[in-house]
Amino acid sequence: MDDRQFRNAMGTFATGVTVITTEVEGEVHGMTANAFMSVSLNPKLVVISIGDKARILNKIKQSKTFSVNILAENQQEISMIFAGQLKEHRGVVFDRLAGQPVVSGALAQVTCEVSSEYVEGDHTLFIGKVTEINLEDGDPLLFYKGRYRSLQEEATVASK
Repeated sequence: MDDRQFRNAMGTFATGVTVITTEVEGEVHGMTANAFMSVSLNPKLVVISIGDKARILNKIKQSKTFSVNILAENQQEISMIFAGQLKEHRGVVFDRLAGQPVVSGALAQVTCEVSSEYVEGDHTLFIGKVTEINLEDGDPLLFYKGRYRSLQEEATVASK
């Protein structure tokens, strides 16, 4: 199988869209990611997967903390900013939760302390112990087959 076939197959798994943030020496760093999942309820653990070439990789290793920001359907531009898809963009507003930077307006903001990390292939998996959660009402931004989607859009298509 080639890389494109693998990417296409993985793209058929619809996901939410997150922005992972961390802070080092007063500077906030972030990246868009959909490789995120919950791991355990007791203790409360999540995992993120960060590619070897991602600039945030060493920042998380240095800070030993990260936040997962699950984006709302109206936050596609924020996703694109942190994915490096927009050259010119407005500034991103960060709030604070448990002392960590989080994306303002995200559906869920989850702060974590790194409890362990594992190198697998060309990614590092960070297991994060959840330290705080903030939830907002709304619908999520979705990603499916290489495109941003919304629940509203999918509901409209389903009703036709």
